[in-house]
Amino acid sequence: MTEEDKKLLSTFDGKLQHLLFLYRKLQEENISLRKLLSEKDAEIKETKDALEASAKRYADLKAARIISINDNELRDTRQRLAKLVREVDKCIALLNE
Repeated sequence: MTEEDKKLLSTFDGKLQHLLFLYRKLQEENISLRKLLSEKDAEIKETKDALEASAKRYADLKAARIISINDNELRDTRQRLAKLVREVDKCIALLNE
C-alpha cells in the first residue's frame, strides 16, 4: 500500500467516523422528536376531550335555559288565562243580576 493509499484510507476512515457520529446524533434526535410527538398527540387528545365535554355542558345549559324560558312563559300564560276566567266570571255574575 502506498503512502497515498494510506492517506486516502485515513481520510475515508475519518469521514466514515464522522458520518457514524452524525447518524447516531440523528437517531437520538429522532427518538426525542418521536417522544415529543407522542406527548403532543396525548395533549391534543386531552384538549379534544375537554372541548367535547365543554360542548356537552354548553348544550345542557342551553337546553336548561330553554326549559326555564318555557316555564316562565307557561306561568305567564296560566296567569293570563286565570285573569280571563275571572273576567268571564264577572261578566256572568253581571248577567245573572
